[in-house]
Amino acid sequence: MNFTIEKQLKHKSIRKFQNKEVEKETLDTLFQVANRTASSIAMQSYSMIRITDKDMKKKLSEICKQDYIKDFPEIVIFIVDVYRNARISEEKGEDLPHKKDMDRFFQGFTDGVLASQNMVNAIESLDMGTVYLGSILNDPQAIVDLLELPRLTFPIVGLGFGYPDQEPTLKPRMDVSLKLFENKYKKQDNYLESIKEYDKEMKQYYDLRNEDKPLDEFSKQVVAVLEIKNEKRSKLLNVVKSQGFNLKIED
Repeated sequence: MNFTIEKQLKHKSIRKFQNKEVEKETLDTLFQVANRTASSIAMQSYSMIRITDKDMKKKLSEICKQDYIKDFPEIVIFIVDVYRNARISEEKGEDLPHKKDMDRFFQGFTDGVLASQNMVNAIESLDMGTVYLGSILNDPQAIVDLLELPRLTFPIVGLGFGYPDQEPTLKPRMDVSLKLFENKYKKQDNYLESIKEYDKEMKQYYDLRNEDKPLDEFSKQVVAVLEIKNEKRSKLLNVVKSQGFNLKIED
């Protein structure tokens, strides 16, 4: 097994970092790695916003409802960015209606996700730690306002990283057989039976966010998560639409 795969198989989310800056040369390299990521039809319809202002980090932590974010050495927000190519076409004298369609939106969304994962792989190869911030979508409009995002852009995911100041144990994952199928989707006759061993494993895992109590069984976590109703997240498409994208939803 090579070095890269070893690192990927040991991936852990890190939420506490040393009070140590990431060197400029290292940052430049990481952003070049993101920049070289595969992109749908080479349109590169995403951008990255590095958050360095302390007040903005604090506001971001409030939106995400995760106080520790304000102390992260580095935060990068990946966004759908169709605005740039729309402007290029407009400056070429074209006002093309398809620039707003959902195909362009999902191209940018996918490009940004791929770039973020590429960057994570590079960061971890340098013995630094990372954590994804899906919580930026707790209030997408607040993120749009905070980052002053123009039309035809939309936040995708945040990434915090730096030199780790904690060593969490490896979090269990369900068996790959429940996620890997051949030729067609495979339904399980009884999912609770299929994840029985995984439920037991999860009960023995202690998350560093609550070191005194092991996590519940995965099946209980599923129910707990699906019980949560976040009005703002459930209306994400309204913000996508207000950012100028044409949803074209048909009844």
